[in-house]
Amino acid sequence: MIQAVSFGLLDSLNALLIGVIVALGVMLPRNAAYRRIVTLLIAGDWFGVFVLSFITMVVFDGIRDLVQRALDSPVFGILLIITGVLTFVATLRGDGGGDSPLVRRILDPLQAPSFKTVVVGFILGLAQSATSIPFFTGLAYLSAGDYHAAVRYGGLVVYASLALSLPALSAVFVGLVRAYPYSVFGRAFEWMRGNREVVVKLASYIVAVALTLFGVVKLL
Repeated sequence: MIQAVSFGLLDSLNALLIGVIVALGVMLPRNAAYRRIVTLLIAGDWFGVFVLSFITMVVFDGIRDLVQRALDSPVFGILLIITGVLTFVATLRGDGGGDSPLVRRILDPLQAPSFKTVVVGFILGLAQSATSIPFFTGLAYLSAGDYHAAVRYGGLVVYASLALSLPALSAVFVGLVRAYPYSVFGRAFEWMRGNREVVVKLASYIVAVALTLFGVVKLL
């Protein structure tokens, strides 16, 4: 269970969703319905993560023996290390700003709270999770664990919530900045906005190092 929680928290380092939330905080007028928009966006994202989690759990439960053998195999640890190293190298060579055009396209239907806001969040949740190694690894541990079906599937609610924990905190932080622009939160936000490349790269480095360490521990 600890492994599943750890990988769920790693999955919360969702640079794209956090980037969208920050961009909304900057671009929306002060009288705009920021809270409602972000709440609907995160709710849709959560539902996307939950749906993919449920589908993945059903698949993993159907091949549980294979999943368990994969987790027990040293090959799994080696794959985690390779993924971590490749992520580190890609982050080192990247400019940290590759999501900007995509973020701008996503913002168009998010100018006011509507059903489209939930749909955008849902798509973001599916896309982020489907391309996340920590997401599938955490579910593999949850599926392979000796837990009752009610615990495994009920735990998906917590798992999806963990995956959205950092974006949700980011939304609260940005909301505080909008309400108190000259507070310590406002100054911190200005620094982060001026150093977006550093912030994005730091999140990627954390994921890369964590995956590598998990792989090393698995081999010991």
